[in-house]
Amino acid sequence: MSQTSVEKIAQLHAVNLDAGVEVRAGMILTIRPKHIMTHDNTGAVIPKFQSIGATRIVDSGQPVFGMDHDVQNTTAENLGKYAKIQKFAREHGVDYYPPGRGIAHQVMIEEGYVTPGSLVVGSDSHSNLYGAGAALGTPVVRTDAAAIWATGQTWWQVPEQVKVNLTGKLPAGVSGKDVIITLCGYFANDEVLNCAVEFHGAGVAGLSADERMTISNMTTEWGALVGMFPFDEVWRDYMFARAEHFAARGDAAPRYTREDVEALWNNRDSFASDAGAFYAKELTLDLSSVSPHVSGPNTVKTMTRLDDIERENVRIDRAYLMSCVNARLSDLAEAASVFRSGSGPVRRVADHVHFYLAAASSEVEEEAKRLGYWGDLLEAGAERLPPGCGACIGLGKGTLEAGEVGISATNRNFQGRMGSRDALCYLASPAVVAESAIQGRIASPIKLGAMRTKGDVQVNSAPASEATTTRVIDGFPKRIVGRALFLPEDNLNTDGMYGKDVTYRDDITFEQQGQYAMLNYDPEFQRIAERGDIIVGARNFGTGSSREQAATALVSRGIQLVIAATSGQTYKRNAYNNGFLVIECPALTDYLAGVLNAEAATCRTIPGPELEVDFERSNIACDGRTFAFAPLSPTAQELVAAGGSEALVKKLLEA
Repeated sequence: MSQTSVEKIAQLHAVNLDAGVEVRAGMILTIRPKHIMTHDNTGAVIPKFQSIGATRIVDSGQPVFGMDHDVQNTTAENLGKYAKIQKFAREHGVDYYPPGRGIAHQVMIEEGYVTPGSLVVGSDSHSNLYGAGAALGTPVVRTDAAAIWATGQTWWQVPEQVKVNLTGKLPAGVSGKDVIITLCGYFANDEVLNCAVEFHGAGVAGLSADERMTISNMTTEWGALVGMFPFDEVWRDYMFARAEHFAARGDAAPRYTREDVEALWNNRDSFASDAGAFYAKELTLDLSSVSPHVSGPNTVKTMTRLDDIERENVRIDRAYLMSCVNARLSDLAEAASVFRSGSGPVRRVADHVHFYLAAASSEVEEEAKRLGYWGDLLEAGAERLPPGCGACIGLGKGTLEAGEVGISATNRNFQGRMGSRDALCYLASPAVVAESAIQGRIASPIKLGAMRTKGDVQVNSAPASEATTTRVIDGFPKRIVGRALFLPEDNLNTDGMYGKDVTYRDDITFEQQGQYAMLNYDPEFQRIAERGDIIVGARNFGTGSSREQAATALVSRGIQLVIAATSGQTYKRNAYNNGFLVIECPALTDYLAGVLNAEAATCRTIPGPELEVDFERSNIACDGRTFAFAPLSPTAQELVAAGGSEALVKKLLEA
């Protein structure tokens, strides 16, 4: 059957798939990524790696360490941390990029670790960026990183896929940042939440390699787990240029050569989406209708046309040109062209504005200097910061202070992220940031008039799947029987499941966690719940923070498993990493919502009928009806049977 690019690449990197099994959305796989990137958080992964009993990295060419987050911090403590990471890298033969080389995501692209058709993961949410290079790039957590170091593999659930058709061509002066701001603001109703986005359509060809990196990077803020472009002539030519760069600097063993790129090009059908592949949704955006917008303040889901916000005369205090989304050479060129408008002298930053400049990498900075962009920006009044994350994540010089307003070419403007919670932050393209720095207020260098964004959404019905029997591994139950405990609230968050007053108390043992489960959601839960119950949740069960106790407290309380209409990706990952089963069955949720409608009006925890969950037939029996769920793969079964990810890794190491 037809597969999407995401499914094909996941299949290529899957480990121990049963013969004849085709990868589909919802499947939990064991994967062996080509590379795993960690940054400053490498220091936290090392003790996890050691705690599972690992003594060596199984494939020293797989991890990449790039120091980029706290690079302005020159305290003895931080420099000591970097020194320990470098020493660990040297002992294990891992590639290490020191502070000042650049943002790790940019380095991964520049240095050739990301190639079309590969699976590349990172212990950072913006690992989506690798999708610009036709790779399956996605984030993992620190436990996964340690497991990959130790065994070369981890587990991953294939997300639903969304096809984004880009039509038309961007107007002059409109950039890739304007595209992703428009996508985040126009399709702002969780259309791509926890999904893998694939970009298609004739409009793709008009987007540069840098613009694709910008768009893929910020699919994270849009809610997606993957943001992937096809392997076309634009990215092939980018790779040709990189291959020539590797040769010119005399790399003894370049990560790819021109011949390697040509071989990938000739084999691109092996990871390109098939005609007729199924996508849960299809979105369309007409690029010719995109105009400069800003996001915010303090949210990426609210966008405002530049023409409209200019009339509000929003005064700014700080402007930022930096980060893994918008600090590449074309971004610096775009900003410099605004400051050097025409043949006259360089325009200056407004007296009351601080304008901060940090290149995505040392290579970008050097090239910008050679071409004159860097000099123009400094002459205009920019304050240079080292290549790295810095103010984008609220670290180092230039963070927003209470009462201030900032405009930034970064990817996130959450309240308090770039400084004080009492500051306001807007996101925009490099050109808009530059013009705003000059004007001292939010402003655009171009005027496009009253354009209307054109786009639409199509939701597709999943094709009916044939009834099959799932192989159940030794140690995993073929059936689970228990009383349904229906929790009817959508978006039940992890704070409700395990409150903040106990989350950070290290004196609470696993055995004690159960008595605090769900108290913030429903104080009556503890009285109603019985050991052996099966929680049936609503949609987006487990949204919110990543606290593991939201899963482990339910295990402690004696809950056998959670069945939800949909569940938060991070919650599900924490559950399986702790050997706790979470499956999705929206039809069962909808059925119980109907039959328990009266109780749901007054109760938040509702005892329901007996359920029999059959893992061989992948269905749930309830009130004489059966409700199907996605077959549970051997990988998922193995995680639960072993008692979680760390226990499974220890088992693999012992073997």
